[in-house]
Amino acid sequence: MADHQIDDPKIAFAYLRPSCVLLTKEPILCNVQALSGHLRAVSDGALQLLQDYVLFPLRFVLKTPGPKREAVIQAAMEAMAYVLENTCIHSWESLRDLFSELCLCLCSPTDPGKPAPASEELKLAVLRCLDALLHSAYGDVVFKLYEPTMLPGLGAAVSLFLALAEQEKAREVQTAALKCLLSLFIQCDCSRTHVEPEEEEKRMLGSALATFLPGITRALSQVIGGDVRQGYAVTVKAMRVWYTTVGLVMEDDQLQNASKDNIDTSELGRVGELVVKRTPSWSKATSKRLTLALQKVISCTSAHQHWRVRLELVNLSDYLLTHCSRSLAECTGPLLEALVGAVNDEEPRVKERCSAVLDEVARKNQANGGQALKDVLSENLHGLASSLPRLMRTTDDKRKLFVLNVFLGYLKILGPQIDLVLTSAAHLQRISKALMQVLELDVSDVRIVEERTFAPLVDLGPESHEAQFQRKYFLYFTDDKIFSALKQICRMLGHFGNLYLLVDHFLDLYKESSAYCKQAALILNEVITGAAGIGIDTEPSRTDNFRINHSKTNLEDLKSAVMSIVEEYISLNNWHLPTVMEHADIEQQEKFKSPISAIMRGHEGNSLHLVPASNIGPRPPTLHQLNSNIWQICIQLEGIGAFALALGTDFCLLLMTSLYPVLEKAGDESLLVSQSALSAMHNLCVACNYSSPKDLVISNADYLLNDVSLNLGRPSVHPHAPRVLAVMFAHSDATLLPLVVDVVQDVLTALDLSYDQRSLQFCTVLHSLMKAMVRWFPSSAEDHIKPPRVPPSQNPEPLDLRQFLLDYKKQKELAEGIGADEEDPSEAELPPVAPGCEDHSGLEEGPDVKPELPVHVSVAKDVMERCVHLLSHPSIGTRLKVLGIVALCVYVLSETKNELLPMVHRCWPALLQRLTNDDPLVIPQAFRVLCVLGETCGDFLRKRVSKEVLPRLTSALLRQAETSARSGQLYAHTLAYKLQLAVLQGLGPLCVRLDLVDSDLDHISEACLPYLSCRQPIAVQEACLSVFRHLMQVDPDACWFTLTELCCLAAYEPPHTSLHPVRLRGMDRQRNEYTDNVLKLLHELQLCEENDTDSRAEK
Repeated sequence: MADHQIDDPKIAFAYLRPSCVLLTKEPILCNVQALSGHLRAVSDGALQLLQDYVLFPLRFVLKTPGPKREAVIQAAMEAMAYVLENTCIHSWESLRDLFSELCLCLCSPTDPGKPAPASEELKLAVLRCLDALLHSAYGDVVFKLYEPTMLPGLGAAVSLFLALAEQEKAREVQTAALKCLLSLFIQCDCSRTHVEPEEEEKRMLGSALATFLPGITRALSQVIGGDVRQGYAVTVKAMRVWYTTVGLVMEDDQLQNASKDNIDTSELGRVGELVVKRTPSWSKATSKRLTLALQKVISCTSAHQHWRVRLELVNLSDYLLTHCSRSLAECTGPLLEALVGAVNDEEPRVKERCSAVLDEVARKNQANGGQALKDVLSENLHGLASSLPRLMRTTDDKRKLFVLNVFLGYLKILGPQIDLVLTSAAHLQRISKALMQVLELDVSDVRIVEERTFAPLVDLGPESHEAQFQRKYFLYFTDDKIFSALKQICRMLGHFGNLYLLVDHFLDLYKESSAYCKQAALILNEVITGAAGIGIDTEPSRTDNFRINHSKTNLEDLKSAVMSIVEEYISLNNWHLPTVMEHADIEQQEKFKSPISAIMRGHEGNSLHLVPASNIGPRPPTLHQLNSNIWQICIQLEGIGAFALALGTDFCLLLMTSLYPVLEKAGDESLLVSQSALSAMHNLCVACNYSSPKDLVISNADYLLNDVSLNLGRPSVHPHAPRVLAVMFAHSDATLLPLVVDVVQDVLTALDLSYDQRSLQFCTVLHSLMKAMVRWFPSSAEDHIKPPRVPPSQNPEPLDLRQFLLDYKKQKELAEGIGADEEDPSEAELPPVAPGCEDHSGLEEGPDVKPELPVHVSVAKDVMERCVHLLSHPSIGTRLKVLGIVALCVYVLSETKNELLPMVHRCWPALLQRLTNDDPLVIPQAFRVLCVLGETCGDFLRKRVSKEVLPRLTSALLRQAETSARSGQLYAHTLAYKLQLAVLQGLGPLCVRLDLVDSDLDHISEACLPYLSCRQPIAVQEACLSVFRHLMQVDPDACWFTLTELCCLAAYEPPHTSLHPVRLRGMDRQRNEYTDNVLKLLHELQLCEENDTDSRAEK
């Protein structure tokens, strides 16, 4: 725009005249652009006086016959839009003609009812020009468009705009077409000045639009429910046109005075057929049709991903409830449902606007009687509860979430009046059964029952409960937001409803059928949480007149309800549910014989003989039942934790009742159950002011141990008492040990009495005890283990050759029996001292009295004595568990060798059987125990290992070498591979700890050499390299000679001609499968020797 515009009309006319004349003569693009540029140099006042003169050449361009370039028309439209935006139309003829000409520019020449196949830019320019035209119409001029005589032209324009909005792909064109409709209906909400219609003019507009209402609502419903890729702006604009048009036509005031719409149609001819008379019958029929269209609009927009669309739905509900509450009475339910669904919207602006609208609706209804809205909400709630299961089964997750938000919104709006609704048996029954069906869990996943508690319980600290939370999978939905909405619904029921009524009702459902147990428990957990005021939003609106204050649930009532629920949860029938397949172990398989084998064995001649049911035994639970039991126990544990948080420190009164069952489940074999119990323990700590689960267990240890001691004597009624003890060991410290000594003796006694039936369970407890003792007394496992022998090559002192020869001569004479009776005077000076004994000369008891053993050593000794017998148990699981106990006992007893060595001697025969003649699952574990014994006992086991173990291990390694070398990738999953790998990984450290020499090392080297082949599995090669690295520490020279016999690329020349040349078998061999690994080991050995030489040189 020019800096100084022309204000004088005469000067402006002289300035614009050449451009207008030239454009009239030559309607080309450059002339249109020239006129457009000149127009911007003229002020609005002068341009208003010259409006018709300036528009004439631009309109002439549109009327010129023949084909025209789109660029010329588009430029003319932009120039006309500038003129219309800055001037006003005072003449009805000008408005009518311009409106018709512009609409013709959008129509197809062959089919005027359809949009022309023009470019998007041209359509956008024409629509913007039309919008400017409608905004520029001054005074009463624009209302002549809605007279009955203009209905055909108005209908054509409306149809054209709707077609563009519905069929066009460009968002800008769709939005511009919808904006033209808003301007045409005088409902535009832009920032420009608009004509405000009077009452009579609004009635004229509504009467005219009534003719086109079916087409408008249908087309706009298609746009609103169109592809989400069209963008939120198009949807929002279409919704605005939809509800403003419906509001104009169906406005209560207009329909109440419909008699004033009487129009004489006799003079209109065929045009009179288009006139609609808004009679009561027409209004009733139209209301029914609009209800269907409104439901479609709400279903498409209520769960829209963009918040502006959801906000516009709130505006739609507000507009129609305000202007058409009587004429669209049938739409009140869907409109309220849309508002209620937005009460819990995640966008604060939507929620705030919805709350304000609901406040206004509530005030108006109260002014009209106060009870109408409550009745509507109650009936809607009842209807929604009835259809909730069907909607959960048939709709997608977005629609489900909206439906639940609507349900929750009803509860929030009703507030304390929920109590009155729930007193109706029909409402309560509908709501409860709907929640039961919706919350049905999917228990078909096999992974639920397969998950086992392998991680040590002590590793699950107090802060790990969040990581252990297991997501629940439901039958009818997958979105976590849906589950959150359901929990909010249950909490609102608990917060505003009658707590006793709800608890009694859902406890009855809990007891009624096993199919309802899990859902009823979930609901009860959330009801108590809501009754305590935890995790709920109680202020969706600010209407003080509609919602009365609701006091918090009485604490005594809450405690009473929690007590009744907890008692039901931990009852024997609901708590001791099977979570794993029973009778899986060997002793149980022998106990329950197969009925089929009994038939074949005892009645071969009569295959139809029936076996009594009492002989068959109980049927094992199915996978579905086990999964269901696991989830039920998890939900009940979550409930106990939630109840603790709800009551806070008042839950301490229930702690003695609930802590023991929770600890019982913390030791469950099912991972989900164990994790849920640990999470409940954390909640108990938070509620009862304990710093950690360890503090919780230690503070209540005396009560817990008393229950454990009593229940150990009643294994048939309380079979899981050992689990409680195991969890206590995992979550405590050494201060617990003096308290549990007697209980441990009870466990050992019970183990002796139930050797066949429950040995694995008691061994699990003893394993937990020994693991805890290793943790409580770390010095036992760290300070008394023999350090590895320092390799000779790493000794910084030079070799004394003379002393070496003298020692060699002496050892040779002793071996031949020469001088065996002579005593070394240096040794005779020192009296012999028993291993592990210290100087007790100051004690009066004498040398034969043993000092009192520490408590943990005494307990470990008693436990290991039982292991001597249990190592030969027929159950593989028990043998594996006992081997783990033996290893832990050895660590604890390592500080008292005089107690350890006799126990090792007693265990050796059974351990040897496990090493040499047992299941492939057991042998690797037995070998690990042997490695632990080698670390702690050392020389005591050297001869036993050398004579009884090594020959069998080396022969087994030699036999398996060829098999593993020819194997494929699947071999890594076999038991043979795992045994092979375990032996190779432990053999090297065992050689160092036992200080094996000579022939033993030769046998080990010979057995391990085949595993240096590159054809062996990678892990096996690495384990074999580890063996040779340890052999280098024990005897590097022998190791070097063994390796060079296999492969030697270097030549060793004698330093003098009188010496014979060194010839090794590996020198003449070509590169083979062993070369890479052998050279790697020789290189490491050479580096080690060079480092030793450098260290000696420095010293």
